[in-house]
Amino acid sequence: MDKIDKMLLEKVSDLHKISLGAFNIRKNGQVLDRKTTKEIEIIPKKDKSGIDIIVKPNVQNKAVHIPVIITAGGLNDLVYNDFYICKNADVTIVAGCGIHNATNETSTHNGIHSFHLEKGAKVKYIEKHIGTGKGTGIRTIDPVTQVFLAENAVLEM
Repeated sequence: MDKIDKMLLEKVSDLHKISLGAFNIRKNGQVLDRKTTKEIEIIPKKDKSGIDIIVKPNVQNKAVHIPVIITAGGLNDLVYNDFYICKNADVTIVAGCGIHNATNETSTHNGIHSFHLEKGAKVKYIEKHIGTGKGTGIRTIDPVTQVFLAENAVLEM
């Protein structure tokens, strides 16, 4: 990772270094790095771009980071991320996108996010975005969120 990558990651996901927990870092439409744990699985989708994040039952006080960084002009990045938070789990999810565009081409990131929280599950979801670069190209970030909550489930955004 270069200086711009590190700056973008710090701004959108508070990652000053790679997290000790579960994470998925995406750069310019490709996976840069990924780590799953026994409590939080991150599984790439087979039929389209994106990931499934599965937080196992009764997991408490854990975090997962899923930032996206774009440093290429003319890139149109689209991901489908599905979050499956099992019964009585309590987790913080830190997401976001940083686009550094030094070109005159448009760079975009669109995330389609679906949250599926089982009974008693709790999620704090933090999403940050930043656009930088001296280029005249547009930086577009357009997330869409769908939420499905079971009894006594809580999603804080």
